[in-house]
Amino acid sequence: MKDGNARLAGTGLTLAYDKRTITENLDVAVPDGSFTVVVGPNACGKSTLLRALARILKPSAGSVVLDGRPIAGWPAKKLARTLGLLPQSSIAPEGITVADLVSRGRYPHQSLLRQWSREDERVVGESMAATGVQDLADRQVDELSGGQRQRVWIAMALAQQTPLLLLDEPTTYLDIAHQIEVLDLCARLHEEGRTVVAVLHDLNHAARYATHLIAMRDGGIVAEGDPSSVVTADLVEQVFRLPCRVIDCPETGTPLVVPAARARIPAAH
Repeated sequence: MKDGNARLAGTGLTLAYDKRTITENLDVAVPDGSFTVVVGPNACGKSTLLRALARILKPSAGSVVLDGRPIAGWPAKKLARTLGLLPQSSIAPEGITVADLVSRGRYPHQSLLRQWSREDERVVGESMAATGVQDLADRQVDELSGGQRQRVWIAMALAQQTPLLLLDEPTTYLDIAHQIEVLDLCARLHEEGRTVVAVLHDLNHAARYATHLIAMRDGGIVAEGDPSSVVTADLVEQVFRLPCRVIDCPETGTPLVVPAARARIPAAH
């Protein structure tokens, strides 16, 4: 897509780990004000792309631009006030409590002239309430279940209050009810004006929540756009190698992928 309405875009991106190239000469643009979801099979480059957009991974070639400026030149604190990232795997300092970890999301807003304030306290409280972890405030993070920890990390990302929020598989470790809670929260943040980018494994969740869908395979973008036009049976078979039917979801009207039935072996007589 053209990047005229994108605050965050990458041009000619070649992304690699050591000598293993993941993507080559990739162009991508995140529509401003969108809820963009990136989908694709394992090892297709989804998380690698997100890391490059967040300046965690330096491109071997090409560049990422944020608000018209190469992201490589942004001061760290200014970038952290503009773009928040929830990585796929996060490790908390040993012995830190939930409240302390979420409070670290306010670090980019601190300075010599601006110390901890009532506003910071309010934002941290609201972030924990939004993710349902306020009752865990005094617990140590390393004592929590995987799902609880995931929600604490999301709360910390929310506490940054960035207009751009990047989430790498935010529903990992969560049961189905908490998956929907987190995605509903992301949708609400989008409706309140944030640009949200998420990598998701569940194509039906992606189609239900995304306003802009990017489908990847083998390091390239196969299709992108509105989920209703992107998610077709042909696309799903091309990207995921999965024969299926695509129907309208009875709840939302968004595309719903129904895998083809397994061929059954006739019973012996």
